[in-house]
Amino acid sequence: MSSARAKILEKHDDDVVIVSAIRSALTKSKKGGFKDTRPEEILMNVLKHTYTSTNLDPALIEDIVVGNVLPPSGGASAARMAAIAAGIPIATPITTVNRQCSSGLTAVSQIANGIKSGQIDIGIGAGVESMTFGYGAGAMPDGYSDLVLETQEAEDCLIPMGITSENVAADYNISREAQDTFAALSFQKAAAAQKAHLFDPEILPIRVKQVSPDGGKQFLVDADDGIRDGVTVQSLGKLKPAFKKDGSTHAGNASQVSDGAAAVLLARRSVAKKLGLPIVGKFVGAQAVGVPPRIMGVGPAYAIPHVLKKTGLEMSDIDFFEINEAFASQALFCCEQLGIPWKEAGLMGKVNRWGGAIAIGHPLGCTGARQIATGLNIAKHDNEKVFVTSMCIGSGMGMAGVFVNEQ
Repeated sequence: MSSARAKILEKHDDDVVIVSAIRSALTKSKKGGFKDTRPEEILMNVLKHTYTSTNLDPALIEDIVVGNVLPPSGGASAARMAAIAAGIPIATPITTVNRQCSSGLTAVSQIANGIKSGQIDIGIGAGVESMTFGYGAGAMPDGYSDLVLETQEAEDCLIPMGITSENVAADYNISREAQDTFAALSFQKAAAAQKAHLFDPEILPIRVKQVSPDGGKQFLVDADDGIRDGVTVQSLGKLKPAFKKDGSTHAGNASQVSDGAAAVLLARRSVAKKLGLPIVGKFVGAQAVGVPPRIMGVGPAYAIPHVLKKTGLEMSDIDFFEINEAFASQALFCCEQLGIPWKEAGLMGKVNRWGGAIAIGHPLGCTGARQIATGLNIAKHDNEKVFVTSMCIGSGMGMAGVFVNEQ
């Protein structure tokens, strides 16, 4: 064990600890379990669970940050409404943050930094997205400044995400077969984990009303509904490219468009101990970096070394990685660039042990918080200690966080 790993495993009163990490099921946009449920309702449920499940007086929650990429009207009102409806006092402030696909991790990091600086003692970092209600043409602006677009890399920020995936595949010679192999493994691992009920501890079942001809019926959403069993390299090989005629990115090796929410309750260790709160993990640190927008998917390959350098850790100090699968092309590239083996079948590999966003889904603002809930669940199940979560970010960035399991 390196001295840096030993150091982060130590327990100190000023540590930022995780008291609770929970998520909703992730469901398919426009046709899944949350297709008729507004994002503030999903968020309300996970926020309420964070304090009721830990017997925390909600009046002690001093700040909430919610990652949300596609908020209606661009405002934070829906998040504020969710917190109030969850029974959190009016006196507790809230804000939303948008760092694209890393918004949930950014939210957690901001709360952790508030605790580290002494600004607050207890807070919630969360994330939510309804791509049913927020995603599509309505979210697009009607134009951009011609002067700004004269800068090529500024204009590159407008490249469709699917084309950035094709750029990564072309620039780094990542074959269609390799991408489909990565994607098939994601589905196979997620399906095996779901069959074994491994996701159950991290998922909060939520009862919602679904629109139907008889006026609507109550429905319990308690499982990710995008996971498909029986996916193979051969079955994926039959799908047509989605973004370029001769491309390699398609619906089966890209992340799913999804709805969901997640929330992470954080506190200073001394305060958590004093209040008798459960401690399930520790926030060690997080870092975001910029990369060329035209190949935005390479972000984790640069963010992970950056956060390890800042925390003094080596790749060998990390037990496993949760790298968001925006596209198989970029996730595979990041693994190979960092020397992380990705071809292991079964549920004990080094990366995305129980599958990733290709199989499970990627509600943009939620994913960064969702990965923490999944990572802690995996770490407890497999008796591991240190894990990293990371994701690429539209417009050309990457972010990564380091966490310790204390369960």
